[in-house]
Amino acid sequence: MLEFLDSYAWIFWLGLILLFIVIEMLTLEFTFLMIAIGSLGGLIAGALGVPWYYQIVIAAVLSLLLLLTLRPPLLRRLKRGGDPAKSNVDALLGLEGLVLDQVTSTAGHVKLANGDTWTARVSPAADIRDLPRGERVLVTAIDGATAIVVPAGRTEPKEPIA
Repeated sequence: MLEFLDSYAWIFWLGLILLFIVIEMLTLEFTFLMIAIGSLGGLIAGALGVPWYYQIVIAAVLSLLLLLTLRPPLLRRLKRGGDPAKSNVDALLGLEGLVLDQVTSTAGHVKLANGDTWTARVSPAADIRDLPRGERVLVTAIDGATAIVVPAGRTEPKEPIA
């Protein structure tokens, strides 16, 4: 039995390497890639004539070493770029809108620039308490399913500059 293990350990290592690479492609977290590289170390040790029980130790130590030293910097580098696009509530903050129904400190409706219609309230920090229909507003916060808005500032001058 031991002669069989010594003779055909390379098949075992190749099978493990392929299995770990397939699992890595499904998980994409570098764990199984490090274990596959450790298994490659076991395969190379076997090709150099190392007994099968030392091959397992070499593969385990190499995998553990790679998991603890190489994987963390790879994950940091992978997440460094990040997706710069805002989503969910972050995408709504600062968005302009138009008042559909008069917005007070308790109720109202606005249509945002992204096309969504939201229930809205005037922000307690705003000087104005009621916003009439057609007024331009700016979303400052989201409270549940309600947009907290303030009047949008004028962007064009009141009088033409000569």
